[in-house]
Amino acid sequence: MKNIEIYMHIPFCVRKCGYCDFLSAPADRDIQEKYIGALEREIQGRAAAYTGASVTTVFIGGGTPSLLGPGHIGRLLDVLRRCFRVLPGAEITMEANPGTLDFDSLSQYHKAGVNRLSLGLQSSWDGELKALGRIHTWRQFLDAYEAAAAAGFSRINVDLMSGLPGQTPASYEVTLRRVAELRPGPEHISAYSLILEEGTAFAARNEAGELQLPDEETERALYGLTGRILQEYGYGRYEISNYAKAGCECRHNVGYWTRENYLGLGIGAASLMDNVRFQNGEDLRAYLEDPLGQRRQEQKLTMAEQMEEFMFLGLRLTAGVGEKKFYDIFHYELEQVYGDVIRKHITRGLLSYQAGTAGRYLRLTERGLDLANYVMADFLEPEFP
Repeated sequence: MKNIEIYMHIPFCVRKCGYCDFLSAPADRDIQEKYIGALEREIQGRAAAYTGASVTTVFIGGGTPSLLGPGHIGRLLDVLRRCFRVLPGAEITMEANPGTLDFDSLSQYHKAGVNRLSLGLQSSWDGELKALGRIHTWRQFLDAYEAAAAAGFSRINVDLMSGLPGQTPASYEVTLRRVAELRPGPEHISAYSLILEEGTAFAARNEAGELQLPDEETERALYGLTGRILQEYGYGRYEISNYAKAGCECRHNVGYWTRENYLGLGIGAASLMDNVRFQNGEDLRAYLEDPLGQRRQEQKLTMAEQMEEFMFLGLRLTAGVGEKKFYDIFHYELEQVYGDVIRKHITRGLLSYQAGTAGRYLRLTERGLDLANYVMADFLEPEFP
């Protein structure tokens, strides 16, 4: 039977960061315990639909999963293994806030089966962290990182952000170099630009003129620094915002960008199964009462919608999208459907073809990566011959 990936959502945090629009909020221990029980019931109830499926990756995201004790994470992974066929070599990632970790908890997470840790650093400057509303300092991050390595984690991602209030190219370069020079070095670095999402505290403050954000020219300089600096340290860019040592790409996220089947568990978690998208509701009280009755927004994707996703997700990867794979899935040649769009952006220097192991791959150029949203918008609403 098919391979699947599993995402488990932990919606709790110490406090809401001003820029965050994820489904998360503080909660007391009683609510956390009830949520873990509901999530266990959902795992048990969903498993029957996926008998025989092999779980290749598990991603525990949030919120702040490390706010839960290792016993809770261990419980969830034990139930998952009992109910699903989790492959022995499965990548099991957990997001963690450096301000919630110590050696003992990290050792227990590792013993429970977490084999990849994603640490949300964002910046190495305490002033920038404070402006973001983060609960940790640079020193606390270093302590957590060293403890993670000592606890046995060899696979660590570090999350960074650019475009922060008060950030300059000089301060951002220091952050990049500090992280790249950690020992042992992280195998993976995710570097995102700050986005002012509607409804967040940052969006409201910016509207009121209270945020001192970098101007457009500085933002471009910050964006350009990431690839140049990380390349010096042996990190290759494999996706618009992700960099890794050779062979250390995040398998779970690559599966998402290549439209592998994935099952989302927990409040608000989204899924893609056999070209059907669906999502759990976002009402915590309703989820606690009936975790199996929360499926919402089920949508059977048309072929045109599948093509759109194939292109705008696949083009995020620097390897691009394969002509052969497009034909194998849709039984149309790539240029039959998107020929005009492809020629337009090749002429503008934003797309190019590259030879690969399975024929040609269409990929964004370096300049195209900088203008990815503009290019990808043209791959919506495909026209069939």
